[in-house]
Amino acid sequence: QVQLVESGGDLVQPGGSLRLSCVGSGRIFSIGTMGWYRQAPGKQREVVALISSGGSTNYADSVKGRFTISRDNAKEVMYLQMNSLKPEDTAVYYCNAGGSGWSVIGRFWGQGTQVTVSS
Repeated sequence: QVQLVESGGDLVQPGGSLRLSCVGSGRIFSIGTMGWYRQAPGKQREVVALISSGGSTNYADSVKGRFTISRDNAKEVMYLQMNSLKPEDTAVYYCNAGGSGWSVIGRFWGQGTQVTVSS
């Protein structure tokens, strides 16, 4: 059975940093593109960053230069390093796996981890 478990969400001040982790099981890390998505209250879920099985990355314009996605297939862990956080980054962040390229979203989701950026 495939499982994804996120961790690392927290309350942080503007300008601060957090690192999110997504641990997978069920050999999910051998399957295609993985990514981080987020959903703020009252808004639709949006893509934050994607990473292919080969390590190519793609970022939403709003996080370019501030966030870094990485994955360790051997350890079955994916990370999202978030720097220079802004209040508008506040959202529940979800890990996704099983995607294809940049346009096909995977069908496997984690339960989400809350990130709150506030002074």
